[in-house]
Amino acid sequence: MFVPLGDDNTLKAIRFQYVTVTLIALNVLVFLFQSSIGGDQALIASFAVVPQELFQAGMFGSSAAVSSDLIPVPERATLISYMFFHGDAMHLIGNMLFLWVFGDNVEDALGHGRYLVFYLICGVAAALLHAAILPESSDALIGASGAVSGVIAAYLMLHPRVGVWVLAFK
Repeated sequence: MFVPLGDDNTLKAIRFQYVTVTLIALNVLVFLFQSSIGGDQALIASFAVVPQELFQAGMFGSSAAVSSDLIPVPERATLISYMFFHGDAMHLIGNMLFLWVFGDNVEDALGHGRYLVFYLICGVAAALLHAAILPESSDALIGASGAVSGVIAAYLMLHPRVGVWVLAFK
């Protein structure tokens, strides 16, 4: 396992990584809200992707007919909202650290608007793939891992030879 600490890749086209910083701030704010409600699993599940409910409602349906959600969030909306909730502090910290190290250079390459769209598409694609693999699952999917994985993949394709400082664990 490794934890990225930084890279040797400076920003070239943008002055500041506004989208990356905003995404990190939103994730932290949602986590603080999540913590303030005591990690109420039923409430969090309202914003999570639940494959069984997603397929029951359909992509253009509103909410699943049978749901344990406290708040009736349309299932298609959970394809975005799930990315901002995290299982615990380490889940949040890990995702945000990877986003911080790799996101700025992908944002620099794509520009602010295209980077935001790319990030969201990666998150939606990850949720849909998860749901396609486990269509009968009633387990709630939360976290930005799918979107962040897309950003890491883009970074590796854009900058395959850039040095990245990491902390490695056995």
